[in-house]
Amino acid sequence: MEKKPLVSIVMGSDSDLEVMNEAAKALELFDIPYEIDVSSAHRSPARTSEFSRKAAGRGIKVIIAGAGGAAHLAGVIAAESILPVIAVPIAATPLGGLDALLAMVQMPAGIPVATVAIGKMGATNAGILAAQIIATGNAKLTAKLYAYKEKLAAGVEEKSRKLQAARAKH
Repeated sequence: MEKKPLVSIVMGSDSDLEVMNEAAKALELFDIPYEIDVSSAHRSPARTSEFSRKAAGRGIKVIIAGAGGAAHLAGVIAAESILPVIAVPIAATPLGGLDALLAMVQMPAGIPVATVAIGKMGATNAGILAAQIIATGNAKLTAKLYAYKEKLAAGVEEKSRKLQAARAKH
């Protein structure tokens, strides 16, 4: 039996999938069930509104919303939901994602949207941030996150050792 999703990854267009798959990969690292779909704040506002209002009732704990350009998807979702919303700006225009970033971070008071970096790096961080939010009530997930952080630190130590060894040869 498939587990019910705890995180919803939604994007404004299927052209955003390559970036948003990075959020999915991060959630998979922590065995967090998720769903992924397309909904547009501009092209399908009724669909986006319905999704936003029903997500919590379906058991979703965090929403990750990726969009480029005017990038209103995360804000529209946050306006109609009490769930944490994490926005991923996508470089979809000649402005390289700065337009999306500014649209996402400049939310009015009362409609919070957490915003991560532009592109794949941001999508990865969105997945990890969603895991951290869910872990506040889950000891097993908390342990996985600590192990992940330890693995990151060990990777830095290994890179440092290799660099020092290479420099010692010169």
